[in-house]
Amino acid sequence: MLTVLGQGEGFVAVDKPAGRLVIPGRQGPEAERDLRAEVEAQLGRPLWVVHRLDRDTSGVLLFATDAAAHRVLSRAFERHLVAKRYLALCAGTLFGSGQIDRPLVPIRGGRVRVATSEEDGRAGKASITHWRAVERWGTYTLVEFRPATGRLHQIRAHAASLGHPLAVDPAYGGADRLAFGDVVLSRVPLHAASLKFPPPAGGTAVVVEAPLPSDLVCVFAHLRGQAVGGVDSVPFPSGSVGDNVRETWRTPEARPTSRHRR
Repeated sequence: MLTVLGQGEGFVAVDKPAGRLVIPGRQGPEAERDLRAEVEAQLGRPLWVVHRLDRDTSGVLLFATDAAAHRVLSRAFERHLVAKRYLALCAGTLFGSGQIDRPLVPIRGGRVRVATSEEDGRAGKASITHWRAVERWGTYTLVEFRPATGRLHQIRAHAASLGHPLAVDPAYGGADRLAFGDVVLSRVPLHAASLKFPPPAGGTAVVVEAPLPSDLVCVFAHLRGQAVGGVDSVPFPSGSVGDNVRETWRTPEARPTSRHRR
């Protein structure tokens, strides 16, 4: 059963496991069940897809519970009114923070590339990602990414453009897989940690957070224990994305009912 992180009038947010498709992929008798169908069956109601996460990405996934709410939430994403926060394990050592403002160009194989300086403004789609180094463990860095736009593979391509691809991401320069003690990481280490959005019914912004999945918890614990000279860390609050928050739901038990209002 999937964990419901939060729900309210017109929306429901779930904790997406890594390795799952959000919408149907290949059809036929061997086609895998998509996440939307599973949540619909679990809740006993139809759902509308508002945004997507890649198969390997874990974390907060938002659905609308009716067509009107879908229009409102989709418009919020299009107008960049939604704040998204991701955590990723990157290869190499990063310090400080910065902004990547480089257009992305689609290429074969369902991937993208960063536009060259000569192409800027003439090719690809405008793409902006803010990043901040959180902790450094030897030759790896835990990085917080806040994409201001929502392009395909944006974080992965932008991280690679820094010279620090996600630790496991062969499509963009990372390793095929990595072993951390007894844990073998074979998926892209990217987690949608939180989502802040205007609720469809109006009112104060909502923040929904997803805890780190067990595979990343184990990897980070191993790296912390193996870091030479101790962990080089930056204070990193685990709370809400920002001010002006109506509710932050950490567990299913803490969420309000669908008719909850303040």
